[in-house]
Amino acid sequence: MMYFGVNTVLHPILAQQVSEVWVADQGDETYKNPILHADYSDPDVMRVGDDYFMTASSFDAVPGLPILHSKDLVNWTLVGHALRRQPPFEHFEKTQHGNGVWAPSIRYHDGEYYIFWGDPDFGIYRVKTSDPFGEWEAPVLLEPAKGIIDVCPMWDEDGEAYLVYAYAGSRAGIKSVLAIKRMDAAATRTLDEGVIVYDGHELDPTIEGPKFYKRDGYYYIFAPGGGVATGWQTVLRSTQLYGPYERRMVLHQGATAINGPHQGGWVDTQTGEDWFIHFQDKGVYGRVTHLQPMVWKDGWPVIGTDRENKGYGEPVLTHRKPNVGQPHPIATPAESDEFNGLRMGLQWQWQANPKATWSFLYPDKGVLRLYAQQVPNGARNLYETPNVLMQKFPAPAFVATAKIEFTPHPDKLLGEKAGLVIMGRSYAALAFRKDADGIALVQTTANGAHQGKPEEEAVITKLESGACYLRVVVAEGGQCRFFYSMDGRDYREAGEPFQAVEGHWIGAKVGLFCTRTETINDAGWMDVDWFRVTPLAQ
Repeated sequence: MMYFGVNTVLHPILAQQVSEVWVADQGDETYKNPILHADYSDPDVMRVGDDYFMTASSFDAVPGLPILHSKDLVNWTLVGHALRRQPPFEHFEKTQHGNGVWAPSIRYHDGEYYIFWGDPDFGIYRVKTSDPFGEWEAPVLLEPAKGIIDVCPMWDEDGEAYLVYAYAGSRAGIKSVLAIKRMDAAATRTLDEGVIVYDGHELDPTIEGPKFYKRDGYYYIFAPGGGVATGWQTVLRSTQLYGPYERRMVLHQGATAINGPHQGGWVDTQTGEDWFIHFQDKGVYGRVTHLQPMVWKDGWPVIGTDRENKGYGEPVLTHRKPNVGQPHPIATPAESDEFNGLRMGLQWQWQANPKATWSFLYPDKGVLRLYAQQVPNGARNLYETPNVLMQKFPAPAFVATAKIEFTPHPDKLLGEKAGLVIMGRSYAALAFRKDADGIALVQTTANGAHQGKPEEEAVITKLESGACYLRVVVAEGGQCRFFYSMDGRDYREAGEPFQAVEGHWIGAKVGLFCTRTETINDAGWMDVDWFRVTPLAQ
């Protein structure tokens, strides 16, 4: 495997919160799965020296291509994003649910960090940097194409470079095959039409998400078969780049409750251990991230626990932590945000390429200000509205509370509304609404929002001001209840319970919005003093 022996200089990372709702590190040299109970879909991972880096699908969320960093494969911190805005920029100024970045791969080559992905509608992209904690270069389109997805590079010992990839049947009209094409060593363009090296129709229907490696003279392609929620991990190997490839299943659900254990990446440790990171589709929570032990037997990987010595494993729920030579502190991606700095937390993403006027940090006030933006022409609900700021569900159960002050425009009735939302293909929100006679607190629900269904509103109460605490309690399974408080101590339930549902290829999200239906040369706003994620009371 590649990526050995490279020394990186770690940049200072801001002090990180440790999650109160999900920590995989058990504190006794063991961990529990999932290592991230959040929707980091289609993860890929690599090691450079003593550092581990992971990225994941971001689809239409911006910024995209999350960069996660770890020292031990269990404790992960979100340190940045490789894609500040998604190309083509005008296309992604509108919501594009399910489109955009599919199944990226992350690699290190010749002093540079690379991420490749296939946009199913526009082609093969890559970004690169010499500093994974800093800025990444603008995306390069290697090949305009329709239907090429799940792209992974491999630089061979002779200096030649290749890409393995799959096809999206919805765009290409074919699927369940893997192909290889050449690219230039600088990763700026592809060099041929590609060669199909594996047809999965018989044994691995819907095979996709390939990852390319070379070990002990063999080319290996790790690829999931059988479908997102129901499949397994397949590995192909050959001594020749274009095959023929032998095939073996190396991980399946077996007797466990971990459905569809597949699509991810192989990584080794400094001490010579092998591990595999993959996702599990958990419906409303999205595709959560698991870590599995891995060993090599007779030139084949075995992932998970092979209880009956069959040559393939089952997922583990708990296991000893990887041996990386020394212990490291507990770390988790940020969830809460006090909005006291110059930038909002890295956990936040928009539903489309943002405009500069959507939000500002006010360091002297210690707030995030969201200005009311006009709902785009043709948008039928918030699902189709770009300026919704959200983050992933971080755990099976949690409480999200925001301290908010809504200041609508005083002179005009502009249809301004702002608040807290649980978003998926259906959504519900607890929001302030500017009415002719003041401010109303309303519960808004849009069942079937992805089909353009309109919102339904119920007035909870009239408010003397827009200063209020909004809260959503998310119970196991995604059952949500909304609450509000005028003093931050006494919370009253608001409206009806709502069953959160997943989005398009993603889990449900929790977030904030501030919109209007009309426009003049000024706007109202919502100031968010803080947003805090805390445990569900027992």
